[in-house]
Amino acid sequence: MSLNVIILAAGAGKRMRSALPKVLHPLAGRPLVEHVFRAAHALAPDRIHVVHGHGGDQLRARFENSPWPLHWVEQAERLGTGHAVQQAMPHINAQDMALVLYGDVPLIRSETLTHLLELAAERGLALVTAKLPESFGYGRILRSKSGAIEGIVEEKDASDAERSIHEINTGILAARADVLARYLARLRNNNAQREYYLTDIVGMAAKDGIDIGSVSPHNEEEILGVNDRAQLARLERHYQLQQAEALMAQGVMLYDPARIDVRGELITGSDVIVDINVVFEGRVELGDKVSIGPNCVIRSARIAAGTQVAAHSIIEHADIGPDCRIGPFARIRPETQVEEGAHIGNFVEVKKSSVGRGSKINHLSYIGDAIVGSGVNIGAGTITCNYDGVNKHITRIGDGAFIGSDTQLVAPVTVGAGAVIGAGSTITRDAPSGELTLSRVPQQTRPGWKRPVKKERK
Repeated sequence: MSLNVIILAAGAGKRMRSALPKVLHPLAGRPLVEHVFRAAHALAPDRIHVVHGHGGDQLRARFENSPWPLHWVEQAERLGTGHAVQQAMPHINAQDMALVLYGDVPLIRSETLTHLLELAAERGLALVTAKLPESFGYGRILRSKSGAIEGIVEEKDASDAERSIHEINTGILAARADVLARYLARLRNNNAQREYYLTDIVGMAAKDGIDIGSVSPHNEEEILGVNDRAQLARLERHYQLQQAEALMAQGVMLYDPARIDVRGELITGSDVIVDINVVFEGRVELGDKVSIGPNCVIRSARIAAGTQVAAHSIIEHADIGPDCRIGPFARIRPETQVEEGAHIGNFVEVKKSSVGRGSKINHLSYIGDAIVGSGVNIGAGTITCNYDGVNKHITRIGDGAFIGSDTQLVAPVTVGAGAVIGAGSTITRDAPSGELTLSRVPQQTRPGWKRPVKKERK
């Protein structure tokens, strides 16, 4: 029996007050609906049918090159959840299993869905239900005295007694496709909203004698949807706390689990220390005994064992070797490689460069499009002038070179191994190995010179 997943993602999300479709708003750096795609993909479905409406072009463009078997289905008129599922059914074989998910319910776990599918295969239809202390706004599960599910009533159609029920319908269900199609064809819109409710199929199935199964989520947040920014923020904090707990279980020292954000994949070695307000984005690898100071952003980078990253540093798309010292207030930009034992200090920016073993760039410098050898010392205020307004050019600095403070290296230029560049120089031609090179205007003192004085106004 093949599995087809139907993800409902056609809502406008007006309460988000945004031009961005609701399901594209990010949670932990990924669109809400991407979390649902990942949970669905873990179940090895034959296809994932995405029912879209508002912002469909943006949605399709965002996932144009996705690794998942997505099939896009337009719901031109938004006539309810039942109508939305009807749009996908012609693309699903009767003998398959269908699973209905929601693009704005991002934290559903694949383990919960696996249990749901097992129950649906056995009984024909199964739901995810939950008991919430506050059930306002949700459809309520109606059960017989024996506990069998008899139907679902929506909030706006419920009586006072029905509103007092705390078991709610999450909307997530699984059914054999032939069973689902049979009841979808019988839906009517005789309700307060004049919509075709997917939930109405539950009452129909119960009357036909189907023993409808139900499973419960691991926690409440797993089935919560996002309708406004406050709800999105709540799920973000829950997700990040889960990430923090998982990291600590692996042995990572977090100074404050409530002040870390993982917006991608974080791989850590042993005895890693992470201070407060650190943001990890993309795929980040931290080796053994790496220390990350407060208020850092690490994006798609590898940081090898023993390296210390001091406060307020940004590292993106870079490879940092072992036992390096980065920061504070350092910026390592994409395509940079820093080798073992190198120091990149405060207010230093490095872009698309390699910095050799043991080299030091400690203060207030910009190194771009450069190849820096090992054991190089670059003084404060040094910059590589790599851009001529049209093209970028390479600066090469040989092993053991010493670059004096306030130096401009105008690329393309090569500084030879062991060369010394005098402070305050502008280097426009290659500097030979082992020699002192400098360019300075001769110092002058003008005897008797007087500083101008402002005349007093009368």
